[in-house]
Amino acid sequence: MKKLLAGLLAACMAVSLTACSSDGGTDASANADGGEQTELVVFAAASLTETLEQIAENYKKVAPDVTLAFNFDSSGTLKTQIQEGADCDVFISAAQKQMDQLDAAADPSVNTEGLDFVQSDSRLDLLENKVTLAVPEGNPKGIDSFDSLAEHLQSGDILLAMGNSDVPVGQYTQKILTFYGLDEATLANAGCLTYGTNVKEVTTQVREGSVDAGIIYATDAFSDGLTIVDEATADMCGQVIYPAAVLKTSAHPEAAQAFLDYLSTDEAMTVFESVGFSPVS
Repeated sequence: MKKLLAGLLAACMAVSLTACSSDGGTDASANADGGEQTELVVFAAASLTETLEQIAENYKKVAPDVTLAFNFDSSGTLKTQIQEGADCDVFISAAQKQMDQLDAAADPSVNTEGLDFVQSDSRLDLLENKVTLAVPEGNPKGIDSFDSLAEHLQSGDILLAMGNSDVPVGQYTQKILTFYGLDEATLANAGCLTYGTNVKEVTTQVREGSVDAGIIYATDAFSDGLTIVDEATADMCGQVIYPAAVLKTSAHPEAAQAFLDYLSTDEAMTVFESVGFSPVS
């Protein structure tokens, strides 16, 4: 009987050890494959959609343990989501204003609510874009420049797509209208303007030919294969700078900083430049 009990005990121990070995093997395999995954949540302006998705694929080779989750929308919407407590590790805005509104180190006249979300020592001016005038296929109204656009708007015989006032591309457009002495409210009341909640919506209206022209970024025109007839100068609307920063609320600040550093590398900048972005000079 003792021999029988001893044999049963030995068998149970062997099964137990085998199970532990099997579990340990699974863990070891997971570690060999790169260990525990870190998910970084990146809030980025809608105009960065195609480039950042491509960069994410490239970044898998650089940091296989990091998964990038993107939230693309207008910078104003993203700013509000961050302010309301949305999880976000890295913020890339299409204008300084939305970043400044979250940065305690920014001018209080811009950061009027005293918000303190930006890790200021991580903040950098990542990219420059251009504001352009795009037309649908065939350019039925024959608009060939911003000067021509202004003349048509004064005549009230075209429909222009622009971004909302809380969207950077809309704010740049407002500056262009002011440059030409055009009143936005008057144009809107005359039925000459239609709006988009982000630059992608404006781009879609131009591509579908539901408007006669749209003011969008050069990169979005490139991505959608649209015809650009003119490019706004700095005198008309200022420089289009995209700031980026790690947020103080980041759950993974070191990984977030590493990704932000990668965005400034030649490898990442090649992707940005392929659609019309350029490094900030």
